Amino acid sequence: MKTQHTRPEPTGGLGLAVGAAIIIVSITGIAFWLSYHHLHDVAAGNGLGIDPARAWAWPAVLDLFYLAGELLILRASYLRSVDPWAIALTAIGALGSITLNVAGVGAEARPLEYTVAAVPPVAALLAFGALMRQMHLWFARRPVTTAVDHPSPSVDAEEMTAVMERVSQPQPPVPPLPPRPKQAPPQPPLPAATQQAIEPPAPAPAPRAPIVYSDPRCAAIRPLYESGTRPGTAAMRAALVAAGHGQPSDGTIRGTLRAEIERHEPELAQLPPAIGHTA
Repeated sequence: MKTQHTRPEPTGGLGLAVGAAIIIVSITGIAFWLSYHHLHDVAAGNGLGIDPARAWAWPAVLDLFYLAGELLILRASYLRSVDPWAIALTAIGALGSITLNVAGVGAEARPLEYTVAAVPPVAALLAFGALMRQMHLWFARRPVTTAVDHPSPSVDAEEMTAVMERVSQPQPPVPPLPPRPKQAPPQPPLPAATQQAIEPPAPAPAPRAPIVYSDPRCAAIRPLYESGTRPGTAAMRAALVAAGHGQPSDGTIRGTLRAEIERHEPELAQLPPAIGHTA
């Protein structure tokens, strides 16, 4: 059986670590700028002076090598492993930058000029390495889970013997289960007349309240719907004349009277139109 144990991470000195990181980053940025600018001058004086863009891009071939190498070393530290390629990139980039910074001074320069040229790339390498070192230490303090093996509990021989003896002893007979009660045979369905006599009659639908039209002429048109069709204009005009309401216009018949009837009873609007009558 395995139990997970977590190693606690020590705390304290956070403010000092942040301050040191700010100083180291500042030194790294200044040193990189000085080294990059001097390498630009070296490139401009040795074949790239006619193309300023290439002269400024050329130092990145070296400086970015050991920046990438340091970041890969940091990644390997995070994964708790060693990356030989990252170490090789860092060494090649750093040594190349230092060598070209010093060589770019010239053969007739004073020793102090060589020193001035060598300080920025060396300072950049040391400052960036110090920053990566702090990151390595921080990654090393991450909680680590370790598996600890615990021996499984063993079964005592005497207990095993007792269990085997109890198993080998004859067991008392199990009493039989009581018989399941017999189910009653299914009853034949009752005749329809008997079911209707037993079932209560369905309640009759409530009678519809009488409709009161705002225009009394609608009462003369409503009986025309009893034929199961939707009456036309001519039939409605004839019903109005017969009821003594005169001859209203077609718009009044269709848009006012018939519309009010069908608003009270929407199902009437769905009836088929009467054959031989205009709408």
